[in-house]
Parts: sequence; structure tokens; C-alpha cells
Amino acid sequence: MNGYKIEPGANLRGAFLDDANLTDANLRNANLTGANLTGAFLEYANLRGAFLEYANLTGANLERAYLAGANLFNANLTGANLNIATLTSAHLSYANLTFAKLMFANMFDAHLQGANLEIANLEGANLEIASLMGANLERANLERANLSRASLSHANLTDANLSGANLVIAYLAGANLFNANLSRANLAGANLVIANLTGANLTGANLTDANLTDANLTGAIMPDGTIHD
Repeated sequence: MNGYKIEPGANLRGAFLDDANLTDANLRNANLTGANLTGAFLEYANLRGAFLEYANLTGANLERAYLAGANLFNANLTGANLNIATLTSAHLSYANLTFAKLMFANMFDAHLQGANLEIANLEGANLEIASLMGANLERANLERANLSRASLSHANLTDANLSGANLVIAYLAGANLFNANLSRANLAGANLVIANLTGANLTGANLTDANLTDANLTGAIMPDGTIHD
């Protein structure tokens, strides 16, 4: 590991730690800006408040890692394993999370503006009050995810799986939900103004008090099973 001493608050800016075994390491508040952590093992690692801007975490194993308040702005997390990780209030704006595994991750109040989550697996993840404005969630799996009060304005959710998701009071104005699966989703009080729901599956969905002003529902399967003109 290039002689770096791994300890809380360590300065590892730009370090080459690819394939490093940092399982259960205490890296709280460490500076890992621009570090290469490709394929690194970080299961159970404490990265609370760590600085990981522009870090390369491609294929890294962060299962059950603690990343509350961590700064991952523009980080590359392609294919990373973040299952059951804690990312509360983490900053992931413009991060690349393509193919990332985030099953049952706690992302309460996480900042994901402009992040790329294409084909990511977020089944059962907690994204309550998270900010996903302009994020790319095309073909992402959000089955049973908690998106209550989350901001998804202008997010791309084309072909996304939101079956059984909690979208109560979610802000989806201008979102692209083309062909999205929203079956049994709870959209009570959700803001879907100008949203594109063309071909979306809303079978059994709860749309109580949802705002669908100027939304495009062409070909959508409505909660009662009828197809919208």
C-alpha cells in the first residue's frame, strides 16, 4: 500500500490503493481525493466524512461500509458493491454509479444530483428526502425502494423498475418515466407535473392526490388496468 499509514484523518490524496485490502479500516475523515481504489476491499470500513472526490472506486467492495457525510463528488463507482452501506447525507453529485449494487443501502438525505445510476440495483434502498434532480436512473432497479419526499425532478427513469416503491409526496416534475414499471407504487401526493409517463405501468398504483397536470400518459396502464389514450 505504498507505505501509507491508514488511520482516521489520514492524507491519502491521489494514493494508489487499487486492490488494497482495507476491510474494516477506520478511514474516518481521511482525504482520499483522486485516489485509485479500483477493486479495493472496503467492507465494513468507516469512511464517515471522508473526502473521496474524483476517486476511482470501480468494482470496489464497499458492502456495509459506513459513508455517512462522505464526499464522493464525481467519484467513479462503476460496478461497486454498496449493498447495505450507510450513505446518509453523503455527497454523490455527478458520481458514476453505473451497474452499482446498492440493495438496501441507507441513502437518506443523500445528494445525487446529476449522478449516473444507469442499470444500478437499488432494490429496497432508503432514499427518503434524497436529491436526485437530473439523475440518470435508466433501467435502474428501484423495486420496493423508499423515495418518500425525494426530489426526482427531470430525472431519467426510462424503463426503471419502481414496482412497490414508496413515492409518497415525491417530486417528479418533468421526470422521464417512459415505460417505467410503477405497479403497486405508492404515489400519493406526488408531483408529476409535465412528467412523461408514456407506456408506464401503473397497475395497482396509489395516485391519491397526485398532481398529474400536463403529464403525458399516452399508452400508460392505469391503476384499474385500463390503457390511457
